[in-house]
Amino acid sequence: MALAIRFDGLVRGGEVRDYADLARLGYVTRARITQIMNLLNLAPDIQEGILFLPRTVKGRDPIRERDVRPIAAVPHWHRQRKMWKALYHQNFKQAS
Repeated sequence: MALAIRFDGLVRGGEVRDYADLARLGYVTRARITQIMNLLNLAPDIQEGILFLPRTVKGRDPIRERDVRPIAAVPHWHRQRKMWKALYHQNFKQAS
């Protein structure tokens, strides 16, 4: 999420021309940049929730970017919130 916000700032500020430039600079595909940037389609409260997820101190993060992709693809913030709530509770119940 933080990368998407940072990359958006770079493009908006004119420091890079477009997502293709970001991909070249980061040595990743344009598709991967698009996946990251699609996180900006999330409702603002979900973005904040992702930014402030509990720190992972051992093992993998309980919620990964690929888990959030289907939520970001939904255009309705109300539906996104329902999906986020289910994902959050499912993953943090298992992590406990």
